[in-house]
Amino acid sequence: MSTNEQAVTLEVNGIAYPVQVPMDSNLSGVLRNTVGLTGTKEGCDDCECGACMVLLDGQPVNSCSYLAVQAEGRAITTVEGLADGDELHALQRNILAAGGVQCGFCTPGMLMSARALLDRTPNPTDDEIRIGLSGNLCRCTGYAKIIAAVRETAVQL
Repeated sequence: MSTNEQAVTLEVNGIAYPVQVPMDSNLSGVLRNTVGLTGTKEGCDDCECGACMVLLDGQPVNSCSYLAVQAEGRAITTVEGLADGDELHALQRNILAAGGVQCGFCTPGMLMSARALLDRTPNPTDDEIRIGLSGNLCRCTGYAKIIAAVRETAVQL
């Protein structure tokens, strides 16, 4: 291990991953390139787009600006952790059913922000949904179908 690397254990979707990472590695890069979970997207690397959103102890975090070494001992949930085996989470099913995806690049981050919103506000208004998703940019859908999918999920949960 070089002096600029650190051994850490990341708990991702309930599984412990012992990894060695450079001290300056962001969490999104480690999730994608070391752990092998590529659902978390790397968009802007500047906390602007939300494509890299993961949940850290249940709170949405831009993983492009969060150091991997800081995540040790914290529960990390990625978009891969939403599904229960082959059974998609209600958010995933509803965003597909509503047609809330086009290119799909923003979808993992949107799902993670929506999950955090529904965990803290089980029956959000449309304005609360917009605020809950405000850290996520989508250049394709216009958001209406995404908001409808989150609203439908709130009704189902």
